[in-house]
Amino acid sequence: MKLLIFLALLGAAVASSTDDDDKIVGGYTCQANSVPYQVSLNVGYHICGGSLISNQWVVSAAHCYQSRFQVRLGEHNIAVTEGNEQFINSAKVIRHPSYNSRTYDNDILLIKLSSPASINSKVSAISLPASFPAAGTQCLISGWGNTLSSGSNYPNLLQCLNAPILSDSSCRSSYPNQITSNMFCAGFLEGGKDSCQVSFLALLRPAHLHASLPYFPFPETQKMEKLCLRLIMRGEG
Repeated sequence: MKLLIFLALLGAAVASSTDDDDKIVGGYTCQANSVPYQVSLNVGYHICGGSLISNQWVVSAAHCYQSRFQVRLGEHNIAVTEGNEQFINSAKVIRHPSYNSRTYDNDILLIKLSSPASINSKVSAISLPASFPAAGTQCLISGWGNTLSSGSNYPNLLQCLNAPILSDSSCRSSYPNQITSNMFCAGFLEGGKDSCQVSFLALLRPAHLHASLPYFPFPETQKMEKLCLRLIMRGEG
């Protein structure tokens, strides 16, 4: 069983998509609205997940890129309207300028909302931290990805999984010649839970996941909170 590779931003997290590279196997249904920074990116249907990192910015994965999204916040069951949702259109969608669609290096995307989200107990931004977590740090992963190792079952209810960050050596030995300096791994090397396809990681978050690395070379994002990058990519089942 392969381990999971994620893409994260300053501990804020990344995306979820409905392609076959995205699973959360062995997880559990999250308590409703217990992941208040989780968002669903909608283009007439759910396509990817992401994380709210301020009241007007979301981080997701560059491979999910569309010219525009409806960003859905406060979601739990994406098949119905439950009363806690906020639907906000994107104003800007910015891919990392060095994103590589072949290797998935720098697979990160920023979305500016057309209006600020209303922050409440159901919708809030994930905290941006300041240092990188050590191997063994437990992370919370969430999303609406495939829950089956073989076949497909995409749940309507948000799924959660707890998994540890792995050492660089374990990561590189599991994925020879595939791991760049912008990536790290989290998951399980064998047996047990398999998060090889997390609804493309709508979220990877240790209690205080930190990183302080290069930020997007866009003046507008620098104004935001000097977003720092580092990390992950995708899972492979």
